[in-house]
Amino acid sequence: MKPKKYAKRDLNKNSGLYFVIGLVLVMVLTYVAFEWKTYDKTYYDYIGMNTPDIDLTEELPPIITLDVPPPPPEPAIPDVIEVAKNEDPIIETVIATSESNEERIILDVNDIPVVDEPVDIPIPFSVIEDVPVFPGCENAIDKRVCFQEQMNNHIRKNFRYPEIPLEMGIQGKVYMQFIIEKDGSIGHIQKRGPDQYLEAEAVRIIELLPRMKPGKQRGNPVKVPFSIPITFKLQ
Repeated sequence: MKPKKYAKRDLNKNSGLYFVIGLVLVMVLTYVAFEWKTYDKTYYDYIGMNTPDIDLTEELPPIITLDVPPPPPEPAIPDVIEVAKNEDPIIETVIATSESNEERIILDVNDIPVVDEPVDIPIPFSVIEDVPVFPGCENAIDKRVCFQEQMNNHIRKNFRYPEIPLEMGIQGKVYMQFIIEKDGSIGHIQKRGPDQYLEAEAVRIIELLPRMKPGKQRGNPVKVPFSIPITFKLQ
């Protein structure tokens, strides 16, 4: 290769340095371009120009003064203070002593008369002293068991399956609750079952119960609630 005529003017001599300087300048310009920020111009100077003028000549509301009455004068203190006499009679309270007195006569329990008040609250069938007597159980040894048996016989004897639930295939238990009154009649019948027709049939069966001998507590007739389920089952 033929050497150059002017070696000092060889442009390729420092090309590496020029490339590095150019690269640094490009990076600096790129950084400045990314970090360059611009802001919107504010118009604070123009806000005051668009504000409507306030009419300073407008009349202000008048000042109203209220006439406040002067405070009442202080009560005069009398020179001599008279003490009022209490003419009410003095009632003395007698406090009974709690100490025992040997002269006091102590009564025996048997000497105190006992008044048997009639019991008006219902007594459950399971705890009553004398259970209601179902007709036919007068001579039974266990009147509770006889009552249950006669009740079941009464239900089987008067049982009829309603036609509508029979056709629709409705079955289930109807829980019945009623009260055997003081005169032995049946009252306050309540029912709960899966169908209104089954409930009506169960009420009809309970209403056919005969008059019973009422239950007694302490020898007095009382009301006795009784509950029993009536089962309607399709074969």
